[in-house]
Amino acid sequence: MYLHSISSAFPPHKLTQQEVWQCGSQSKSPAMTNLKPKSFGLLEKILTGDSGIGTRHFSTNDPTELFELSAGQLNHLFEQEAPAMAERALSQALDKASTLPQDLDALFVCTCTGYLCPGVSSYVAEKMGMRGDVYLQDIVGLGCGAAVPTIRSAHGFLTANPEATIGVIAVESCSSAFFIDDDFGVLISLCLFGDGASASIWKSTPGETGYRADHFHTLHDPKNREKIRFVNHEGKLRNKLHLSVPNLAGKAVKTLYDKRTSDSPHVLTHTGGRDVLSAIKKSCSLDDIPESREALYEYGNTSSPSVLIALEGLLEKGASNDNLWLTSFGAGFACHSFEMLRS
Repeated sequence: MYLHSISSAFPPHKLTQQEVWQCGSQSKSPAMTNLKPKSFGLLEKILTGDSGIGTRHFSTNDPTELFELSAGQLNHLFEQEAPAMAERALSQALDKASTLPQDLDALFVCTCTGYLCPGVSSYVAEKMGMRGDVYLQDIVGLGCGAAVPTIRSAHGFLTANPEATIGVIAVESCSSAFFIDDDFGVLISLCLFGDGASASIWKSTPGETGYRADHFHTLHDPKNREKIRFVNHEGKLRNKLHLSVPNLAGKAVKTLYDKRTSDSPHVLTHTGGRDVLSAIKKSCSLDDIPESREALYEYGNTSSPSVLIALEGLLEKGASNDNLWLTSFGAGFACHSFEMLRS
């Protein structure tokens, strides 16, 4: 399965970490004023310190407005933002591939930050005027790791339908999943996540990128499920994030990295956070993971699209002739990988 194009999209509101801190520290919202001093101090330390994140995109220029929204209002925000971001990203990817929406035979979409039934794919297909017989597949519940298994699903479809043209979208409106309390994991999450989408076009024939996807692997470790997952709190999505996650990610990624077929591939990973990237670098004995660090700095942790945003960053440089190894991980605890080989 060959990559023909890839493109990302984000909401227009872009804030530095310092600006996010200013919004929060000046807010009179009970969500902020009721925080314990220790919690308030943790937010200040992360948002004004070296978190590895420079800017993030939100569905509002004042993120604290989100804390006043009800569960229904947050999901309504998802209904507005996720399809819109997905459509923009896909439209750009189609343009890069000189492909029309009507040329798509299948559309795969993954997300975890909200719920729609029918899924995001239905709204994107309608808005873009896709054919009535386009195959639509929405994948939910895989958290930050969803991009790679979604691409694997597209790979399976293309194997069965080799003449098909496929669109794949990873989209997250993390603003729609905002939650605040004094829990450590919740507070860390507030400082990491940003909204974004990535769309890509795939065919069974070679494309201009020169890369084909192959050698998919996955690892599922349910005994650590409670270390990183969403829980439902009065209808809202509340993130559970344990201190051990960087170490878990490093070990899981190393297990899959050892299955690679290339000796020294260029590694692209889900951004996670500064400590997560450092753990992966150490566990896999890598010199660095520059595109993933750049994606983290520019956009924060965008959840499922992040590894593909890093891939787009690498391709835009136009300087790599290396084979690539991509990995994503998150809720489950699950980890996924695949290789992109030069054709």
